[in-house]
Amino acid sequence: MNPSETLPVASCTLPAVDSSKPISVCLLISSLEFGGAERQVVEMVRSFDPRMVKPIICSLSPKVPLARFLPGNQEVLNIVEKRGRFDFTTVFRVARLLRRHRVEVVHAFLFDAEIIARLAAPLAGVPVVIASERNTDYVRPRLHTIALKSTGGLVDVMVANSMSGKRFNIRTLGLADSQIEVVHNGVDVERFRPDRASGIAFRERLGIAPETPLIGMVGSYKRQKAQDCFLRMAARIRQEAPGAHFMLVGEPLRDDFEETSRFQAEVQELAKTLKVADCCRFLGNQQDMKSVYNACNATALLSRREGTPNVVLESMACGVPVIATDVADNSLIIVNGKTGFVVPPEDHAAAAMHAIRFLRDPAMQREMSAVARTHACEQFSLRTAANKLEKIYARCLQSKRGGDGAVLKN
Repeated sequence: MNPSETLPVASCTLPAVDSSKPISVCLLISSLEFGGAERQVVEMVRSFDPRMVKPIICSLSPKVPLARFLPGNQEVLNIVEKRGRFDFTTVFRVARLLRRHRVEVVHAFLFDAEIIARLAAPLAGVPVVIASERNTDYVRPRLHTIALKSTGGLVDVMVANSMSGKRFNIRTLGLADSQIEVVHNGVDVERFRPDRASGIAFRERLGIAPETPLIGMVGSYKRQKAQDCFLRMAARIRQEAPGAHFMLVGEPLRDDFEETSRFQAEVQELAKTLKVADCCRFLGNQQDMKSVYNACNATALLSRREGTPNVVLESMACGVPVIATDVADNSLIIVNGKTGFVVPPEDHAAAAMHAIRFLRDPAMQREMSAVARTHACEQFSLRTAANKLEKIYARCLQSKRGGDGAVLKN
């Protein structure tokens, strides 16, 4: 469709909601690469109650490695490729997709998908638009802020995956408390579960003996994930536990490859400077993440900022205690001293101290492992997160049926 082509804007008179049918929902996202938001989109599609929600995914990129985890794979996945940074035709092509599938709710993830959803939905007659916040306390580009504020009236509600993310948008976009819902990420507690045999097998592939202390980190190479702090923690641990090994799982981001590749190179050079390169395994993205977690005595995520990190939930679901920085909602997710430890940002010394405690006290590690697993299952299952979203979709759609207009207004 050419930019000059237009789709008629839907009438303000909306059809009644048929509660006997599932709500047709489109999860619109930039890609399905290995990232936290992308993984949550896939997991939600797998977890929605089919009696409540009939989902499809629309990716703005053909890079969709996570599609292999979708039920029916291509049956729910649609690709409307954004061909350039300012490819405005994407709006019309997405609108056409939304209209074809008779979408009632579009839930957008990540900035470019956010803006496209806001513009495409009224063209396609989609009653409800849901925005997302997957991070917190970052420096938002000024043009992004302008775009989000100027299109804010096209959004019904924002869903943040952390209380910190909610406060961030209240502060930076001027939204009211009532305009943002918080739904923490969910974890697949059936897929991510304790499995010592798979962990030992993974260690064998790395040439690491079962009895060797191993601490892991999972995260893409961007400065907020602080792989540099992880290595400084590793150097301190080695002073007390010379036999300890460390594993860093992740890759540079494809959409910011130059900068994140440069950071990866800095991290690998830092390992040499700190003299821990010989005990570190730098691994790329792994398909079998359950085995990655189960190979570890503990994991660490020393991020400088976060939303709700999936890797913390996945590690706990596998019964592996976590050491994480006190950013975003980590202190709400981790029960300090029971499912892991929370330390101040940049405090690799405190992180090292807790890690050494794990390695020296197997009984404490076993107790924390059991509590971490139980906590993840009871509080952060995928079904819990999916159920909360289902209720938000239904409430917003019912509000539109009653003619209340958008909930989110600037």
